Amino acid sequence: MESIKDIESIHQSVLLAEVMEYLNPQPGGVYMDGTMGLGGHTQAILRACEPDGRVIGFEWDENAIKRSRQRLAEHGDRLTIVRRNFAEIAEGLDEIGVASLDGLLIDIGLSSLQLDMGERGFSFQRDEPLDMRMDSRRKVTAASIIASGSTDELADIFYYYGEERQARRIASEIVEHRKTEKIETSKQLASVVARAVPKRFHPKRIHVATKIFQALRIAVNTELENLAAILDTAADYLKPGARFCVISFHSLEDRMVKRKFRANEDFEVITARPVMAGEEEVSINPRSRSARLRVAQKK
Repeated sequence: MESIKDIESIHQSVLLAEVMEYLNPQPGGVYMDGTMGLGGHTQAILRACEPDGRVIGFEWDENAIKRSRQRLAEHGDRLTIVRRNFAEIAEGLDEIGVASLDGLLIDIGLSSLQLDMGERGFSFQRDEPLDMRMDSRRKVTAASIIASGSTDELADIFYYYGEERQARRIASEIVEHRKTEKIETSKQLASVVARAVPKRFHPKRIHVATKIFQALRIAVNTELENLAAILDTAADYLKPGARFCVISFHSLEDRMVKRKFRANEDFEVITARPVMAGEEEVSINPRSRSARLRVAQKK
């Protein structure tokens, strides 16, 4: 396993200063990082709420938990790790005897671990098995969806979760291709997608398969359903005045956060518009370019 210095060098938490400003952790408080990942935001919260504040880290990726446990060992029992998705906030908090929170953060983007080190097919930059499960205990994989989905089913996934205009054309090509060869790796899928879409429709700034990989990852991990669940239930576990910070990376997610924050009578919206990364952060960490932070406060 990597050293703590190695982990910190490969992982850069997005909008860290902005999150800390809005979340405003205080000594004695109890905070939840619903997407602990490699522990960047978690560590900042732990340091800010010293000496007696606590952080509950929800994370369902076993590899991320192992690395974060090593990185955050210095904080001792002020950190409690729960191997669950944030959508299971009720069950997770009940298990550890926590009734309410002074703040909540979720960052629903992919971490450096999954993109660069996961070997689970999240990226087509390398040839990896088409897995895409953030939690290895889940049964459905990207490969199983590709292998069993009908043209209509695949087209719906690509269109609704990836907002891909060539969804049906790509779905048809996948169904035709798998008649003679299984599609089991990221490079195979990227190649089939590239072949399905005429060159004139290839985007200039991103790979033609980018939205397909996004859509499959969302489908495999039921990401939109999980996000809807936490947005609907979080207020029940927040103390009055507690902040709920959500970082999203895609328009589908951001629209849901915006809509549900505004519709929930228990929340006061703090950010009228999403907070974006500044030029300096984007130059250091290009992945922060599409990050959007929205914040609501429990009334």
